[in-house]
Parts: sequence; structure tokens; C-alpha cells
Amino acid sequence: MAPDLRPIVVCLGSVVMDHTFQVDDIVQPPSKNRARGYATGPGGLAANASIAVSRLGGNCVFWGRVGDDHNGPPLLEALAEQGVDVSQCRLAPEGRTPVSSVLVDPTGERSIYAFRGENLGTDPDWLPLHRLDTARAFLCDPRWPEGSARALDHARARGIPTVIDGEKSETRLLRDLIPRADHAVFSEPGLANFAPGKKPAEALRQALAAGCRVAAVTQGEKGTLWMTPADATPRRTPAFRVMATNTTGAGDVFHGAYALAIAEGQPVERAMRFASAAGALRARDGATPLREMVDRLLYG
Repeated sequence: MAPDLRPIVVCLGSVVMDHTFQVDDIVQPPSKNRARGYATGPGGLAANASIAVSRLGGNCVFWGRVGDDHNGPPLLEALAEQGVDVSQCRLAPEGRTPVSSVLVDPTGERSIYAFRGENLGTDPDWLPLHRLDTARAFLCDPRWPEGSARALDHARARGIPTVIDGEKSETRLLRDLIPRADHAVFSEPGLANFAPGKKPAEALRQALAAGCRVAAVTQGEKGTLWMTPADATPRRTPAFRVMATNTTGAGDVFHGAYALAIAEGQPVERAMRFASAAGALRARDGATPLREMVDRLLYG
């Protein structure tokens, strides 16, 4: 058998069973409304990123926690069907798996109601950190901060590039995790949580001063604003113009694509553009793209 030459990317964090409803409008309660469509499938920040890594050509290992309820095993099976290695995820006895209800309107905008699970355990001692030693990149989110902190520290000690999804979370958690990461890629609400009251450029500089090599914030149709310590002013990677049908998971796909690009040794500017293309296609199609689709958008 030929050796697997795909770069290994380890992703750690949130995995959720998404229940997605296509609706004509997201209305205020009290109301009773009819959905045009319904589907279930894997979601969550790091889980969506893992699928992106796999579909875009990486060898993805996912570390996450689910319960031994009726959602947990099927969720891991769904990730495995996408080519993600879930063999070392934690199935928590008597745990309740995270679930989300996702309402998507005809313009692709969504409203999410999330239950983050129960009795999943926070102790990271079970993590097989030795598997990071062969990885080319590590990605995490802030949903399991104990696990993220342990793995970020292990990866940094071994010179493995790390990426954190700076999604909306408690300020204290972000301020603990961001300095441990090499590449901090925030959402706009996440950046506001990390540096309350500061303008984006100031907040990115704060992340760099904390120890990151790259700090970025995704800004939807305005593209991605990013900086390195060598930059006096932020740079901007434009967004690809697409007709969005479902923006759910587009940011997560951006993060997965960016981590894979870093694992492949792409320079940051090129990695940002690659990630932007992958995220745009996810928003356009409501599905994570394959590598050839991204290359076609990038190069025609």
C-alpha cells in the first residue's frame, strides 16, 4: 500500500448534531410556522473545520466529546463518513451530546439555538497528545478550553503550527487561549469579546502583542482583516462574491481550510485567499466544497 502523503491536521473542540430547518422567515414568538425542508448532520466549530480539512485534501484527526446517547455515536459515524478519523474521540458515559436547532431563511441567513451538552467531562488527560507529534498543523476552538489549552501548549513546545477559532466566548477564556496560539482567526463577535471596546485593528494588535504570529478577523462580505508583527497596518483579503443559500458553517470551513493551507506550507496571504474561497463556496452551496471546486474558484 502506498504511504499516505496527505498532511495531518489535528482538530479539537466542538461537535454538534445539527437539526437544520429551511424556513421562509425567522419570526418572533409566539408563533407556529412551517419549514420548507429539514436535515440532520454534524456541526460544531472544530467538527465542521475537520470535514473541510478532509474534503480539501488533508488527513484529519478529530478530538471531541459526545455522550453515549442516541445522538453521540451517529454523530461520530457521520464525521467518519466524511473521511475524518474519530477513533480517539471520547464517548462520555451518561453524557448528553451537544445539539443545535438551525433556522435558515431564503437569503441564507440563520438563527441557531444550541445546547452544549452535559456530563461530557472537562479533564483533558485522555487526549492522545503524542499524535500531534506527526501533525503539520493543529486547530482548536474555545468550546472545550481545558482540552484546547493542553493541546496548544503541547503543539507549541514541538514547533507545530497552531490555529485557534476565536469565536464568541467568555473574555477570560479567549485571553487565556489566544496567547497560546500561533494563528488567531476571530469572528467579529469573538474579537469584540477578546478586546472589548477596541477597534478591529487595535484588537488584532493586542492579539499579536499577546504572542500570536498572525491575527485575523473574518468580516463577511467585507473579507478578512489580518496582521502580522511586521505589519504597521492591517491587510485585507477580499471576500469572493457569491449568492449565499446557507451561511451556517462558512466560518468553520474558513478555519479548516486555513489550517490545511498552513499545514501545506502556504504563505499566510495565500492561505487567507484559499480559506476565503472555501468559506464562500460553503455559504453558496450549504455544503463543504472539494479541493477542485476551490481551485476552480481561485484559478478559473
